[in-house]
Amino acid sequence: MTHSLDRLKESPSQTAGPYVHIGLTPNFAGIGGVYENDLGADLVSDKTRGERIDIKLRVIDGGGTPLKDALIEIWQADAAGLYNSPFEMRGAADPNFTGWGRRAVDAESGECVFGTIKPGRVPFNDGRLMAPHITLWIVARGINIGLHTRLYFGDEQSANAEDPVLACIEHRHRVATLIAPRNGNTYTLDIRLQGERETVFFDI
Repeated sequence: MTHSLDRLKESPSQTAGPYVHIGLTPNFAGIGGVYENDLGADLVSDKTRGERIDIKLRVIDGGGTPLKDALIEIWQADAAGLYNSPFEMRGAADPNFTGWGRRAVDAESGECVFGTIKPGRVPFNDGRLMAPHITLWIVARGINIGLHTRLYFGDEQSANAEDPVLACIEHRHRVATLIAPRNGNTYTLDIRLQGERETVFFDI
């Protein structure tokens, strides 16, 4: 869920640097005693409503190599399409679902996996329903401003065809860069920073 920040001035951008994991995921970086668990590590509990799924992500550079120092945050609605946010006015979101997660990629594989639930459909600004999706924010060394994109679900073809955001993408072959195929309960998406299959990023 995006919010108007017109009242705030934009601060100067700078690279996330090689130390982003120390500040945002200290346990992952081997620094204990800051938090019991890194913030955003767990989205669900045994009381969370909805279909349990895993989201497997990689960030790929222009040469086709997975980045080993990327950090990814996700935001999403709950199974009923409601956000865990004070700005949510359509109803009460699932109190047992955070709707937000943060993970660093594995230094060996370049992958990270989020255990979450499949989100419900959320209305666009004009009331049309968007397809189920998860918003992604990516930072890494050399990325001056965090990149925003989305993950859509490969088994939601009908909803994806109606999605007003996907409909705005001019070059239709690039829609596929946002669609994660399903294998069992896992959806997999490669986020490509450059090149022929560069992921669609959103300016928000």
